[in-house]
Amino acid sequence: MWLRNDLRASDNTALYRATKSCDALAVLYIACPSTWASHGDGDNVVAMRLRSLRKLQATLHKKNIPLYFLEVPAFGDVDSALAQIAQKLQLDALFANAEYPVNELARDQTVKDTLGKLDVAVEYFTDRTLIPPGSLTTGSGDGFKVFTPFKRAFISTHSNSAEAFGCLPTPRALPADHLEQWPEWIALDGEHNLVRSIPDTVGGYGVADGGEERVLKWPVGEAAGARTLKKFAEVIDEYDEWRDFPARENTSRLSPYLNCGTVSIRQCVQLAAEHNDGRLDGPSKGATTWISELLWREFYQHLVVNFPRVCRNKPFKPETEAVPWSDREEDFARWCEGQTGVPIVDAAMRQLNQTGWMHNRLRMVVASFLTKNLLTDWRKGEQYFMRQLVDADFAANNGGWQWAASTGTDAAPYFRVFNPYSQSKRFDPDGEFIRSYIPELAEVAERDIHCPPQDLFSEHSYPPPMCDVTESRKIAIEAFANLKK
Repeated sequence: MWLRNDLRASDNTALYRATKSCDALAVLYIACPSTWASHGDGDNVVAMRLRSLRKLQATLHKKNIPLYFLEVPAFGDVDSALAQIAQKLQLDALFANAEYPVNELARDQTVKDTLGKLDVAVEYFTDRTLIPPGSLTTGSGDGFKVFTPFKRAFISTHSNSAEAFGCLPTPRALPADHLEQWPEWIALDGEHNLVRSIPDTVGGYGVADGGEERVLKWPVGEAAGARTLKKFAEVIDEYDEWRDFPARENTSRLSPYLNCGTVSIRQCVQLAAEHNDGRLDGPSKGATTWISELLWREFYQHLVVNFPRVCRNKPFKPETEAVPWSDREEDFARWCEGQTGVPIVDAAMRQLNQTGWMHNRLRMVVASFLTKNLLTDWRKGEQYFMRQLVDADFAANNGGWQWAASTGTDAAPYFRVFNPYSQSKRFDPDGEFIRSYIPELAEVAERDIHCPPQDLFSEHSYPPPMCDVTESRKIAIEAFANLKK
């Protein structure tokens, strides 16, 4: 069984099918540092991924299932490595859960073709999404371009029931002598060895538990994901009311676990359904709203399959390639550092830099500020998020940035620009979140915290706003309006 971003034993489709079908089973993880780097994966997401893998290795060992680890430079080396492994271990089948961006799909097809020539059956399963991307289409047979019709069709297709998304049992343990059937390591061409222990560094990425503090703020592994899911169950019914307030603990914070696969999407849907009479759209406003957010994630995963151009650094709307982005490096640097002079933007960016995560409402606020008020190319923000986020998922990150920049599917209309000050007053009314990340403003009065008066800047060592949000909004709207001309 070939592991990817599905690092759990419970409700893992490929692992469950493999244990049901095989008399002898090994699990393999292949690290591809060069490809990770080219895809923009940062230290946080890689460390979360590989530390979770270590936890899973211990779990599988208790089930007498060996976990092999192999590091190869890039995706292009995977098929030949798997071919050698298949021959040396005399494998007759490979099980894996499907992945969907363009490069991953191409890699998996190459693997299937290569192993097919060796009479090794390769089977990919739907596990990262609720249904196979591409399987839900419009009346004309095309992929959905707008979320609301996608959501409506999804719910209708499943009769507004979560019954189809039941979780699979934890796979059985294999006989005690099963581990003895497998060699400790296997030499491959190119001096690559299959190993059972995961090294402390992989391709320059730090993996050991003593790594950067910001990653350690996130407990890793399947048990940590289960605890986070259970904790969210206590507040899910209030999710719709409080989810936009960053100072409150009313979001699930499950995205890092969903991303590396220590929690499954089905486990999330089942939790929500338990609070919603088994329905996808039901009596609990909180559970229904959270399911809608899970379907946004689903929508973006389908999007990269139906419209693969978004995987190639292109806007979904081709005409927006002509937006005259200003791309001032100093502006972008100040945005990255949380030194824009707009408190809610700076607090959000500092949260990202310090914890590897950002509240979803704030992701929209800072993306709007960068792309509209600073007129900076959305791709720069997208790439910065990929490098920093512990939950960095290409499909969701790309979809969110293109939405904010008005370049994507179902995007915010170009003339609708978030006002960071009104967002701050509405969703952080007493400034609690701002103060937690901007100590320079800790003593500023509540009436001034969202937009400090000019005389406070030098006094508190906090920079003045780098732009006038009203005037910069007008410039952005004009730039987008001119595309139509």
